Amino acid sequence: MGRIRRSHSSAFKAKVAFEAIKKEKTIAQLSSEYGVHPNLINQWKRRLAQEPPEIFSRKKSKQKPDTEELVSELYRQIGQLKVEPDGLKKKSEPLHC
Repeated sequence: MGRIRRSHSSAFKAKVAFEAIKKEKTIAQLSSEYGVHPNLINQWKRRLAQEPPEIFSRKKSKQKPDTEELVSELYRQIGQLKVEPDGLKKKSEPLHC
């Protein structure tokens, strides 16, 4: 029978990692207290020491382009796509002299 994977909040991970960094309790004690595998605690502790606490958040903050700029660019592209077929139709029509 397989185990069910649990997902932990970024706040929970940060809390456990901070306690591990403080070294007031052993990793084994923290593991049994919080019900988390010792390897996970060590991973969180290592990540907390290397990166800011936002690392535990699933939503990575990426540079998002300004919404208005994106919308205007998409409208420009749509307009260009509408105009191009009309231009092609006119060019493909036979000339009547």
